[in-house]
Amino acid sequence: MKSFFKKKRNKRIVIGIVVLLILFIVLPRILGSLGDRQANMDSQYTMVSASNKDITVTLSGTGTLKPADSYTVMSLNSGDVISAPFEEGDVVEKDSVLYEIDSSNLTSNIETAEISVAESQRSYQRMLESLDDLTVKAQNAGTVMDFDIEVGDSVQVGQTIATIRDSKTMTIELPFGADDASHITVGQQANVTISGSFETLGGIVSEVSPIVSVLPGGMQVRQVTISVANPGGLLPTYEATAVIGDYACFESATFKYKAEGMVIAKASGDVAKVFVREGDFIAKDASLIVLDSTTLQDQIQSAKNTLRRSEISLESSQDALDGYVISSPIGGTVIEKNYKEGDTLSAGNPLCTIFDLSYLSMTLYIDELDISQISVGQPVTITAEAVEGKTYAGLITKVNINGVTSGGTTSYPVTIRIDEIEGLLPGMNVDAEIVIESRERVLAVPVAAVVRGNKVLVKTSGEETTNSDTPVTDAPSGYKYIEITTGISDTNYIEILSGLNEGDEVAIENRTVKDVFMFGRPGQNDQPSDGTGVDTP
Repeated sequence: MKSFFKKKRNKRIVIGIVVLLILFIVLPRILGSLGDRQANMDSQYTMVSASNKDITVTLSGTGTLKPADSYTVMSLNSGDVISAPFEEGDVVEKDSVLYEIDSSNLTSNIETAEISVAESQRSYQRMLESLDDLTVKAQNAGTVMDFDIEVGDSVQVGQTIATIRDSKTMTIELPFGADDASHITVGQQANVTISGSFETLGGIVSEVSPIVSVLPGGMQVRQVTISVANPGGLLPTYEATAVIGDYACFESATFKYKAEGMVIAKASGDVAKVFVREGDFIAKDASLIVLDSTTLQDQIQSAKNTLRRSEISLESSQDALDGYVISSPIGGTVIEKNYKEGDTLSAGNPLCTIFDLSYLSMTLYIDELDISQISVGQPVTITAEAVEGKTYAGLITKVNINGVTSGGTTSYPVTIRIDEIEGLLPGMNVDAEIVIESRERVLAVPVAAVVRGNKVLVKTSGEETTNSDTPVTDAPSGYKYIEITTGISDTNYIEILSGLNEGDEVAIENRTVKDVFMFGRPGQNDQPSDGTGVDTP
């Protein structure tokens, strides 16, 4: 029995020794392996703290500088240059004379055209005046006699239309002695005696002739005209004598109507209107008829057309003359002069080029996803490799909605103006940066720390194995993901609106850190899909 128990105790001792060997040899290795694995895990990440940063969101691009305005002056005419009073590099004012071209041949053409216009104007004016002849008027007041015109009748030039007779007043012209007539005055009363009936009528002297004539027998006389109101029966066939004061006429004479004239047509045409009838009394210059003449209207239109053609010819010659004196269309600097005084040029050749360098401009093409953030009046920072260490202030002056599509992407031209241009020249390539948004001292972490779904990776405490609020299954051992709310971002940092506090540490995979600092954040020039300004891996 003693031997049995001894053997059993020895067996237990051996087992204990084995267990101790396991505890002292195997367990440290196991624990070491676990420690090495955690150490390796920690070595894959860099911990950074959330801190306050200034973040500025910008859009940038390149472009070529252009002058404020430019113009290549072209020759419209051929000829010899007789004056070109400027040189390359000169600053010229708008409308200042650049070139004068010999125009001697054109001057004679203009004179001929002016003569043609004057002749055409006179011809057209005569035609217009003849248009008045279509209305036939009375040359004196009186009774319409011998009138038998009706609407529709044809009238020819020179045709007698009517006779206008003033029979209410009769006149008689009687010879008085030359000495006696010198004492007779216009307006003086006269007694007129009708031969045969010896009826006496009162009259008034209307005219005393200054001309002395001699009657048969040698008597010198002067003719005195007397107006007599017609009582209704006087006719031009009646004879009479007269006494004016103490003076009597030497012989009798016959009466005449005070006014009697024939109305003659001055134009041909068809009678369109009739205003009087035979026997009507009509005033001087009153209308009798109106003619309609298609021929005359055609002649007037033809004369008008001829006048206009002459005017156009003159205008063309004058415009051509203007082309022989060439002025600057803009104010600016002459950068190229192709012809000088004495040269012979041909029409259509460029004479000189002028740049307005009062400011420079450039066009920047903005992607369709960013164009909504651009507006007129935004400031722009300009830099040029040709001018090291200097920045220029630009201003957006135009956002063109006529986009340019290439490769399925549309971009829109934005015009930028630069006023202070010392050191800059047209044609230089420059970089432009537009500040979209800027915030100072906001809580931020590196952009690389934010992963898909707006989460950051943080270490867990010893007691927890996962994030109970936001459970995930792909967090590395010893770490967990927490959700955050982000704001604006630039190429390096992103604003944290919620989910972290200042000083909180987040993990960044060392490969990501290396990529960011060596090559820039992957996809940093691409538009993020979630619109936060952050690219998700």
